[in-house]
Amino acid sequence: MVLDLKGSKILDMLNFKGKRALITGAASGIGRATSLRFAELNADLQLVDINLEGLKELKSEIESKYGVNAEIFRVDLSKKAEIDGLWEKLRGREPDILVNNAGIYPFRDFLKIDEKFLRFVMDVNWTSVFWMSQHMIRSRINKGGVIINVGSVEAFLPFEEDLSHYTLSKAAVIAFTRNLAKKYGKKGFRINVIVPGGIMTKGFKDVAKNILKLDLSLVKSGIEFKWRLPLGRFGDPDEVARMIVVLASDLASYVHGAIIVVDGGFLSA
Repeated sequence: MVLDLKGSKILDMLNFKGKRALITGAASGIGRATSLRFAELNADLQLVDINLEGLKELKSEIESKYGVNAEIFRVDLSKKAEIDGLWEKLRGREPDILVNNAGIYPFRDFLKIDEKFLRFVMDVNWTSVFWMSQHMIRSRINKGGVIINVGSVEAFLPFEEDLSHYTLSKAAVIAFTRNLAKKYGKKGFRINVIVPGGIMTKGFKDVAKNILKLDLSLVKSGIEFKWRLPLGRFGDPDEVARMIVVLASDLASYVHGAIIVVDGGFLSA
């Protein structure tokens, strides 16, 4: 597929008017910031999260600030039946852009991980990406679209202790993204993975509070992480969101199968 954008204005290539973007994990953190940026750029939104109250608050903010349509869907992404049900509701108005952002990172010692715990983490972080992407490609096989998956620097350079399960899930997301990119580029899809690191989300802050109460060794790990950052600070969710909207836009029309790192230089240090 040849896309002729010669002569197009930069701002026009960043305008999503007439397009739908579906974002998972939209109620907080990177997902919330991404939803707000897509809304600012005139996309209609399909917002997915297990946190219904957070979705309602986000919908209200989006519609009052930007006047775009924002649909909300409470979905437990660890359950395939609920993912299937979501796409049944979307039939005939499938998204042009899918952002698989939802993820969890509960700390647990490798030797204390049981089957139930591992299955839950993998289902949310990785298996949901598989099923969401399958639905997206199947529903738009003759139209194409954009898929952006969210990985983590932990998949390349495990730093925190007690996150072997999280590292595994995010490594799977990255490998899966490149596999899909190879197969479906000629079908009109652009598929990339963004790799955040050291982003100060609400979840990150909550984990930090618990660490201060429970495990001083992890406090040391967090301090060492910050020292390692060449930019000398943690990132903001919006700094990841900005890169996601660029990847979703025609500005990135020849970016496909790429791993885009947003980590303040962590992996380079």
